[in-house]
Amino acid sequence: MTTCGGAAQSQQRKRGGSSLLEFVPSSPDGRLGRQASTRRHALPNGLCAPQRLSRWTIGRRFRALTPRSKRSTPPAFLLRAASSEESIAVMSNGLPGNMAAEVAAAVLRRGHTLVPYSLTGPGVTRADYTLEVPTEGSNRAATSLSVQLVKPAERDARMADILRQYPALICVDYTHPSAVNVNAEFYQRHRLDFVMGTTGGDRERLLQSTRASGVYAVIAPNMAKQIVAFQAMIDILGREFPGCFAGYRLQVSESHQATKADTSGTAKAVVAAMVQRLGVTGVRDERDIERVREPDEQVRRFGVPREHLQGHAFHTYRLVSPDESVAFEFQHNVCGRRVYADGTVDAVEFVHRQRGKQAPTRVYDMMDVLRSGKMQ
Repeated sequence: MTTCGGAAQSQQRKRGGSSLLEFVPSSPDGRLGRQASTRRHALPNGLCAPQRLSRWTIGRRFRALTPRSKRSTPPAFLLRAASSEESIAVMSNGLPGNMAAEVAAAVLRRGHTLVPYSLTGPGVTRADYTLEVPTEGSNRAATSLSVQLVKPAERDARMADILRQYPALICVDYTHPSAVNVNAEFYQRHRLDFVMGTTGGDRERLLQSTRASGVYAVIAPNMAKQIVAFQAMIDILGREFPGCFAGYRLQVSESHQATKADTSGTAKAVVAAMVQRLGVTGVRDERDIERVREPDEQVRRFGVPREHLQGHAFHTYRLVSPDESVAFEFQHNVCGRRVYADGTVDAVEFVHRQRGKQAPTRVYDMMDVLRSGKMQ
């Protein structure tokens, strides 16, 4: 399966034949303020064609009103897409990383509230991150939202204040493999439900500590719904037709942007399913998965478009018969990050529903999200 180029635009909303900009203060749980407090302003002429417009709710921090030295935390004014669905407050951790930024944009696209704070790494020197939110269907400049970056040394102290503003927030983690367990234990310590999209770390320790903590979580190495469905297909194939690929040799290669620090978690999960369910050989551990990070090789061997060298995920799984007379090849190639971000927001909404009905099971994976059937 291949997902390249621009994703299909989200369904646009119209109201009374025209779209509006609304300046609306949000309450701590992320819901819109009362109708009486709303000031509406018509969109400027030429922003985009009326039939392509959506409504946005825009909150400002009004920097000019208060000197920086006198501000502690930003007012609870948030940028969020107007929606009839219940809004969920989401904290996208890992900014200024690309995946955390993509998730933040997806949160807004889906009508949820973006918490204006993000846990960041010790090497980040900047104090905040400006998120550029494009107006779909328009050639106008993107809308900006400032998010405060919270450093590791201060996050325990800052979290109490953040939770006072957003007591039911759900965290999304796209940070670094080395931070997986530390971050998960931070969420558990502060009773924060979370979605873990970061790969790497000690996965068994991650699952055990999360189950013991009692928080709700979705933990998965891949959030792209279609790729998770492909993984399920491999599992079903092995269960329904055991031994059909016995003796076949597996060869795996994966290509990601040069900044990806570890072997693809998706590749490791698919390989585990193939070895366990199909009985193939050739891959003993992740060292047998070929990892390609050199741009010229990515273009030449995998056909990665040059404009996507900084954000792609190409995987090839090749099964060869013992006498090499038969070969099967599976590929899933993704350009960009949007498919992962959209699946991540599906996982956030799933966590929100499960805790809302106080489900006895607390820790899930993306297979559970797919089985729920409530995805966009």
